[in-house]
Amino acid sequence: MSSSNNTIFITQAGGCLNGKLRVPGDKSISHRSIMFGSLAEGVTDVNGFLEGEDCLSTMKAFRAMGVEIEHSGEGRVRIHGVGLHGLKQPDGDLDLGNSGTSMRLMAGLCAGQSFPVTLTGDASLSTRPMRRVTDPLKEMGAVIGTTEKGTPPLKISGDTKLNAITYTLPMASAQVKSCLLLAGMYAEGKTCITEPAPTRDHTERMLQGFGYQVDRNGPTACLEGGGKLTAANIDVPADISSATFFMVGASIAEGSDILLENVGINPTRDGVISILKLMGADITLSNEKEICGEPVADIRVKSANLQGIDIPEDLVPLAIDEFPAIFIAAACAEGVTRLTGAEELRVKESDRIQVMADGLIALGIKVEPTPDGIVIQPGTFSGGEVHSHGDHRIAMSFAMAALRATGDITINDCDNVATSFPNFIELANHSGLKISN
Repeated sequence: MSSSNNTIFITQAGGCLNGKLRVPGDKSISHRSIMFGSLAEGVTDVNGFLEGEDCLSTMKAFRAMGVEIEHSGEGRVRIHGVGLHGLKQPDGDLDLGNSGTSMRLMAGLCAGQSFPVTLTGDASLSTRPMRRVTDPLKEMGAVIGTTEKGTPPLKISGDTKLNAITYTLPMASAQVKSCLLLAGMYAEGKTCITEPAPTRDHTERMLQGFGYQVDRNGPTACLEGGGKLTAANIDVPADISSATFFMVGASIAEGSDILLENVGINPTRDGVISILKLMGADITLSNEKEICGEPVADIRVKSANLQGIDIPEDLVPLAIDEFPAIFIAAACAEGVTRLTGAEELRVKESDRIQVMADGLIALGIKVEPTPDGIVIQPGTFSGGEVHSHGDHRIAMSFAMAALRATGDITINDCDNVATSFPNFIELANHSGLKISN
């Protein structure tokens, strides 16, 4: 059931998950493969590219700046790189849809170009905070305009001299770190970014894979401006964020046993595995290997009796995108689960703390949202109606809640599931969830 602006998921109560699954390619790596392949010298071939709307927005933006990109579908992309200084001024604004990753990383790249450009997005993206990237970029010499609230559109003047910066992030954010490192490639001198807690390091790994030297010393990453990228082939692993929904679903639904194949287990992204294991989840890794510098493994998950925990704050940055699904697991656990140190969740595609709290309450779960987290009491999901507020991770998390619900769950505003997981319904039904739209 859907309308022109509101896709609705209807998930039937009960069931379990079984079988072998391959979830879509990692979104973070897919974004960067387009960006770095476009800025490299030579031809880059990408396999396993995520065919989601966010990544397609990145592809469209670089095509608009003169990059030839062949896209045959089924995760195969060929990029004819133009070099760091080969991009051309687009005919109009670059519309990045719902993709905060695209906007924040491209702010850094576009600040180093010789032409002006305006970055825009959809209604959700247009409310997201951008001063965390525009303020340090201005310190580097960039000229960038935002709304009075510091939100998009971003108007970047271009043709300004950038100077290297030594900067300590006020909060852990891979997007801000990446933005400044990418601007640093165009700056004079050495740019060094220090983060207060570990965040995903795909940018550093992939830059080095494209031949651009990045020096890492503990929490600090540095690079010199004026280098170059050389084309490299990319094999994108399955996205651990997408795998998380099925890890949680299998953990909470009695009789479940699934194998998630070839999932990226980058140590800056695997917090969800650690958290679920602390809760008592039955998770085992096998066939561990490295592909293009990224660690991958097959992940087997069986149903288990979960326990509520106080989530360690040092794991929060390593699982920041996975908390909507973790909240579903917490509601099914024995005992209280407490999350602190996660204020970043309030400025994602939605206020994920409040939106998840509202949905959990609507389904009969007792929760207490706090400024930087949430307290979740164990309970039983009733049937009912929830609103995802256009947030794809909220929608897919509540879909998994139906496995332990006493009645069907209707989820509103699911359009943006296609941004990260275009075949979610098909794969979920194949594995045992009963969902329609």
